[in-house]
Amino acid sequence: MPSALAHALPAQAAPDLVLPPDRRQSPTALKIQRGVRRLFSEMGCATLPEFSLVNGRRADVIALCGAGRLTIVEIKSSVADFRADRKWPDYRDFCDRFFFAIPDTVPESLIPEECGLIVADAFGGLVVREAPEHPLSGPRRKAVTLRFAHSAARVLHGLADPGAIRDGAL
Repeated sequence: MPSALAHALPAQAAPDLVLPPDRRQSPTALKIQRGVRRLFSEMGCATLPEFSLVNGRRADVIALCGAGRLTIVEIKSSVADFRADRKWPDYRDFCDRFFFAIPDTVPESLIPEECGLIVADAFGGLVVREAPEHPLSGPRRKAVTLRFAHSAARVLHGLADPGAIRDGAL
């Protein structure tokens, strides 16, 4: 028996689904974000940008990789951006690994040695320095992973039903 939804939708090719641009970042930061996400995708990880944490911080990119490993990437688009922001230690309690991602115009020596380092542009990224592992506890991993799943589901819902975002349903 066909579903009611099948009768309600016209039989045509699915439209291209595109997220609206996030206007909180600079054009350089958005390019780095794209390259970081491409890098993690090549590594078999799923990523979300602008991921809200329960401590009120917002991770620029979070990646969920094999065996449930969580990685947070903080994007710094310039030297001034790095120097103005000292909140990065607040992310470490919510991930197994922490990286900074920078463009090739930012000196690598600026980034603390205890953090991983990615150099990225709009087309991809390169891990220059691996991030040290600091495994999450089981309960914290479960909480962050569930938050990741809910956030990803909201993004998919928003793509499939853009009116829901406009109407405040998401």
